[in-house]
Order: sequence, then structure tokens, then C-alpha cells
Amino acid sequence: MATREEMSAFLASVERRAFKSAMFSVRDEEVALDVVQDAMLKLAERYADKPAAELPLLFQRILQNTVTDHFRRQKVRNLWTTLLSSLVPDDDEGGERDPLEALEAEAGSERAESAADQVEREQVLAIIEAEIRKLPARQREAFLLRYWEEMDVAETAAAMGCSEGSVKTHCSRATHTLAEALKARGITL
Repeated sequence: MATREEMSAFLASVERRAFKSAMFSVRDEEVALDVVQDAMLKLAERYADKPAAELPLLFQRILQNTVTDHFRRQKVRNLWTTLLSSLVPDDDEGGERDPLEALEAEAGSERAESAADQVEREQVLAIIEAEIRKLPARQREAFLLRYWEEMDVAETAAAMGCSEGSVKTHCSRATHTLAEALKARGITL
């Protein structure tokens, strides 16, 4: 059974990687934060009695299921929003933002770096993330678990519910596809 300290340490260690993984799936920062929070709460509430060694695999499965649940709920919401939006007039302009607010930079932050460097870095990251999103779901999942979550082949296979050979195949295909796509765009890492 994991102690409170072990559970807290595990959740703290996985927080950033889980957020990035959720961002690749849902493509919305606020939703990704909610998904990770929900997954962490489910782990703490339902599996606190499990040994600390089992937490990483349990958490990955819970996170994947939480992302799937989000998309299921979103599909239903979109259906109702689309149906109900036809009843609302189009002249409502609420929610406008001042574009200059997004340009303010705090001293010492990464936004305070030169605009050219920031734009170049953001463009490269956007291209890499776009290419990762283009991967087939199983390849993307294997790639992120192996190289982002730093799981070994056996842990990845257990989290994905497949054989170790399948994990190796998915990772190899994903790596080659990403390398070719980035090379075609002139990006060398």
C-alpha cells in the first residue's frame, strides 16, 4: 500500500509529463489541466491501497481513460451546442479580447527573449507537436509513453495492453515517420 508521502511524491513527479501528454490529445491547456487533475484524483481516491510500484501504470491507464471520457462528453456537448446555437442570434459580440494584452512580457520570463528567437522556437515546437498529432493513435501513444514518460518497453506494453514487440514496432514507426516529416520541413535536431 502506497503511503500518503509516496502518493504525493508520485503525483508531483508525473504532473508535468501528464499535462504535456494530455495537451497532445486534447489540444487545449485548460482542458488538459482538468484532465490531469481528474486522473490524479481518481488515482488517489480509488487506488491509494495499491503498492507504490503499481502507480505509474495505473495512472497512465487512468489518464488515457480520462482523455477518452473527455472526448465522449465533448461529442455530446458539441451536438447540443450546435443544435441550440441555431436559436441564438449572431449579433452577440461578448468575449472580445484586447490583442495587446497577449504581448506584455514580464522581465526575466521567456517572453522577454528576442521576438525572433521566440517565434522561431514556437514555430519549431508547433511543427513537432503537429507532426506528433498526425501519428496514428497507437504509434503516438507508444512514442509518448516511451520517450516522454520515459517508461521502459515492458511498462509501456503493460500500459497499452499489448506485447513488447508491438511497442517496439509502434515506436520505431513513429520515430521514422517523425524524422522524415521534420527532415522534409528542413528541421534537424
